[in-house]
Amino acid sequence: MSAQTYLTIAIWSQVISAAVFIAALVYMWRRFIQPVVLAAQQRSNQQIAEAERHRDDAKAALTALQEQIEGAKRDAELIRARAERQAAYERNGIIAEATDSGERLVRNARGELDRARAAARERLRGELLARALESANAGAARLIDTSVNERLVHGFLSSLERSNG
Repeated sequence: MSAQTYLTIAIWSQVISAAVFIAALVYMWRRFIQPVVLAAQQRSNQQIAEAERHRDDAKAALTALQEQIEGAKRDAELIRARAERQAAYERNGIIAEATDSGERLVRNARGELDRARAAARERLRGELLARALESANAGAARLIDTSVNERLVHGFLSSLERSNG
């Protein structure tokens, strides 16, 4: 055989061994490596899907919580408004009651003041009358002696007799 034939056999031997090697690689890839890669890819996809579900659940929970917060804010605003209305109503009631009570106290005080003034006037009149009588008696006792007193008494009695008579 010639060198050319050996060379052709060597080339074809190389080609066949390369084809066998590639076939062995493809077989090993499909038999051993591809299932591991596919399983890892499937696990990774499951983890991604689980993370996405968890993210979606978290978003839904966040939305629900935000709605609850908004509802609580609205409720708090309604409670605050109701409390303000109630406070204003009670404040007005207390002011009206205090005003009525104050006016009643002023009226009562004016009545007491008028009564106290009247009583003081009466006491003052009595004192003035007593002092005036006392002063008149003292002045009359100094100015009028017994003879003048007898003459006045007789004159008064005779005027009474004439008017009755």
